Amino acid sequence: MTPRSRPNNFGGGLKVLQDSTSPEDYFEILGHWLDLEGEAERARLARRRQIRSQRDVESTGETLVSMRMNDHQTGLAGRLLLDFAKPNGESLPMNRLKVGAPVVVSDGGDPSDEGVAGVVSRRKRDSIQVATEQWPSGSLFRIDLSPDETTRRRQLAAMAKAQSANKRTGRLRDALLGLRPIRFSDMPEIRFLTELNPPQQDAVRFALSAQDVAILHGPPGTGKTTTIAEVIYQAVARGDRVLACAPSNTAVDNLLERLVAIMPNVLRVGHPARVFESLRGHTLDELVDADPSTDVIRDMRRELEQLMRAASKKPRGREGYRRRGELYAEAGQLRGQIRSLERSVIQSVIDGADVVCTTTTIDDDLLADREFDLVVVDEACQCTQPSVWQAVLRADRIIFAGDHCQLPPTVLSDEAAKAGMRDSLMQRLVQREGESVFRRLIVQYRMHQSIMQFSSETFYQGTLQADASVRSHRLCDLPGVIETDSTTTPIEFIDTAGAEFDEQLEPDGESKLNPKEANLIIRLIRELLEAGVEADQIAVIAPYAAQVRTIRSRMELPDLEIDTVDGFQGREKEAVLLTMVRSNDRGEIGFLADTRRTNVAMTRARRKLIMVGDSATLGANDFYASMLSYFEKHDAYKSVWQFGDV
Repeated sequence: MTPRSRPNNFGGGLKVLQDSTSPEDYFEILGHWLDLEGEAERARLARRRQIRSQRDVESTGETLVSMRMNDHQTGLAGRLLLDFAKPNGESLPMNRLKVGAPVVVSDGGDPSDEGVAGVVSRRKRDSIQVATEQWPSGSLFRIDLSPDETTRRRQLAAMAKAQSANKRTGRLRDALLGLRPIRFSDMPEIRFLTELNPPQQDAVRFALSAQDVAILHGPPGTGKTTTIAEVIYQAVARGDRVLACAPSNTAVDNLLERLVAIMPNVLRVGHPARVFESLRGHTLDELVDADPSTDVIRDMRRELEQLMRAASKKPRGREGYRRRGELYAEAGQLRGQIRSLERSVIQSVIDGADVVCTTTTIDDDLLADREFDLVVVDEACQCTQPSVWQAVLRADRIIFAGDHCQLPPTVLSDEAAKAGMRDSLMQRLVQREGESVFRRLIVQYRMHQSIMQFSSETFYQGTLQADASVRSHRLCDLPGVIETDSTTTPIEFIDTAGAEFDEQLEPDGESKLNPKEANLIIRLIRELLEAGVEADQIAVIAPYAAQVRTIRSRMELPDLEIDTVDGFQGREKEAVLLTMVRSNDRGEIGFLADTRRTNVAMTRARRKLIMVGDSATLGANDFYASMLSYFEKHDAYKSVWQFGDV
């Protein structure tokens, strides 16, 4: 099912997914969404290519320029691992080139160079590593976030298989699409490995009783990852082989960290976002490298590196170019031999694992035709519907875990988003099946009661409970923190209405900033620091990347984290300062209208939440009007005029 072969019968508008949509229509609609998303990605890349200024092109967050190659090595399957940094060693600008992201590395001095495709395999504050199959040309390089055509092709192939599937996969597909009932067996008796609260225990039993699909709904701070790890442990204990997936490398590694602490045979495939010392022995690269039969492969890798170094030297004359071609050809043959030898070792390592951890962009070549008794998809609400079918194809049973009241999937195409591409399959199941298909975790271990309560009442029917260990904790309870107005109270809203804290459009950009709000945020940070709060206990969150860049440029504290809402999903800090940015006389709030983003931002705070915003702009929206009333009710509302000159 490719874009070329799929019929274009969308006429006056996109078809809408219905609960009774046939598999043919369902996958046709999903395929069209992928076409629209591909077009949006390619258009965005073309716009970036037209930007000439280094500052402006890097401000998009999707491009790094003037990068020098500092080092390189050969990794698993003969891929090249290339390390890039700025020539003077400065920190990289804020960017969206995260581990696992597809990129193109091109000659920074040649705009016509189409570059070589790669994947970000590691990133630090001042460097980035890219895995490629070819050596890029140039001395200073440009690295661009790339349209992910490989992932789209894999998703289309998986959808084509799912559409025509029968037997077990066909039955699971029909259950997910609402064409047959979702079934459960009796809840099993379990001896729990981990100390879980009653709702978590119930969720584990419920998940293991599923014959088709079950959902674990984990609101912020409720121990979702701990609960999933227990489900996987219990499944393995009864003899199941498990595939554990998530849409991002960071989410996969968070789950991996929990799993390796409770069970031995866990394997991480792909590009780990971060590999702690305790986790390295569970990565495919390390396990393959530790296999005794790889001694020969190591010798071949050294020979390959020598060939690549020789080929990278600047050729002289026609003979030099001919010799370079021969070296590249010889290197290609040697890389093929390395891959063949590694393949047998890799398959042996995978076969020995009880749990395989990977992103939902599954490497089908690596896992071949393996099927699993249980597939778990964590952060399932951040997965688009096309992205989950690779995992579904390998499942006898599947468990989705996440929170549909937090961030939705990232979708670039406005047309596809309006048609429903931001609605995850987990969200559709919850909306269609109701409580019969999910269990919600309700005891949270992160937030002060006052930070939690608004989110609980607005998004979770008032069901969340703050555990006694966090219910009343404050900043001033931390060692070395003195009692001040800021450290003794858990929540605070500072209203900038009428103070001319006007939003601005970033020069030559599309993102928004609010300089006066940034100044106030910096003042509030300094007050917390003076009270004894450590910089690494504080986070600043902004809905707009331009505001993040503005505050970062004015506040040079390496341990202070300043990021967008997306960048802080799944994270937490003792104190969170949230700058809302939007302030105009039209009441326009842009994508703040997706209140799930604000839910994420507000629930990152453990002991203190400070929000700065314009009530006149925000209050026209029912959600924000309710939020403002909540702060007033808790005597946590202040006007910026109380702070004097800002």
